Amino acid sequence: MTYDRDRIEALLDEGVRDKVYPGAVWALGDATGVLDQGATGVLDPDEPDVPMRADTVFDAASLTKILAVWSSVGALWEDGTLALDQPLGTFWPEAADHPLGTVTTQQLLTHTAGVPLRAQLKNLYGTNRKEIRRGVLHEQLHRPPGKAVEYTDRAALILGYLAEHLSGQPLDQLANTRTWLPLGMTSTRFGPLSANLAARCAPTELDQDTDTHLKGVAHDFSARLLGGVCGIAGVFTVLDDLAALLRYMLGTSTAPEWPGFGPAWTATSLTVQTGTLTPARGLFWHPAPGTGPADDVWVHYGFTGTGMWISPRQGRWAVLLTNKLYYTRDRRPLTDVRNAFRSLAFI
Repeated sequence: MTYDRDRIEALLDEGVRDKVYPGAVWALGDATGVLDQGATGVLDPDEPDVPMRADTVFDAASLTKILAVWSSVGALWEDGTLALDQPLGTFWPEAADHPLGTVTTQQLLTHTAGVPLRAQLKNLYGTNRKEIRRGVLHEQLHRPPGKAVEYTDRAALILGYLAEHLSGQPLDQLANTRTWLPLGMTSTRFGPLSANLAARCAPTELDQDTDTHLKGVAHDFSARLLGGVCGIAGVFTVLDDLAALLRYMLGTSTAPEWPGFGPAWTATSLTVQTGTLTPARGLFWHPAPGTGPADDVWVHYGFTGTGMWISPRQGRWAVLLTNKLYYTRDRRPLTDVRNAFRSLAFI
C-alpha cells in the first residue's frame, strides 16, 4: 500500500492550525486491518489539555445512512426479503396508493426517486412522530422517478422506515443485530449517548438554547425530533468500528452464520447504478470528487466532518473523522482537506 504518512500528518496538522476543525483522527487500511493511523489537535478547544484520540466518539451525521440504513437494506436484500427494482407500493401498504408507491428501493439508494428535497420535518408535519411518518410516506413527488440525481435526506428516512417494516424491528435494533454486533462495532450506536460515552465525544455545533456545544446528542435536528433514531442521522461511532466495517467490505467472508450483508451487496453498491444520469451514483456511495468510476474510489461524508473511502480494485480504505462543525457550517475548507487526504491515501 502506497501512501505518504508525513504529508498526511502535515495536511491534518495544518487544518488544526487554520481552525478548519479542533482535531482529527485518521486511518488507512486494507482487508487485513489498519495499516496506519494517527490523531491531531484537541477534543474541545475549551479544554486544550485534552487531545483528540483514536478512541474519540464522533457524531457520524450522514454516515448513519451507511452504518444503519445501507447495511440493513443490504442484509434484507441478501436474504431475499427485498428486491431493488420492485415498486414500494406492491409490498408496503403504507406506500400503496400514494406517489411513493411507484418508487423503487434502487431509486431511493441512488437519489433518483424524485422525492421532495425539503427536509424541514417540523415545519412540514409538526412534532408528532406518527404524523411525520405519515407525511413523509404520503408526500407528492418532486419529479417523476428515474429522471435526475438529486441528493435528499428523505431517501434515507424512507428506507429506514422500510427496513423497520420488513424486519419488524426498530432501525437501531436491526442495525445492531445484523451489522454492528457481528462486526464487533461495540462503540457504534444511536444517541443520545450515556454520560461516560458523551465524555469521549467530540463536540459539534453551538446549541443556541443552552449556549454549549452539542456533545453526545445528534447535531441533526431531524434525528433529535425523531428521538435520536432515524435513517438520516443520529449514529455515533469511533475509528476502529468504521475500520471493521470497511475491512469486512473488502473481504470475501461468506460464512453461513453471518447475519447481515455480504460481498454481493458491496459489489452491487460500489458500481455506477445511475446509467447516463449525472452525477454518477452507486447505492448510497458515490465516486470520490476528483475521481471517476474507473478510478474505483468510493466515498460517503457526514455533515459534522466525518468521511470514509473505499476502493475494492486497489484493496484499500481510509477514514477521516473531524468535528469541523464546532467552528463553521462552511463546507469549503474541509472539502479541500478531504480531497487532499484522499489523494494522499490512494496514491
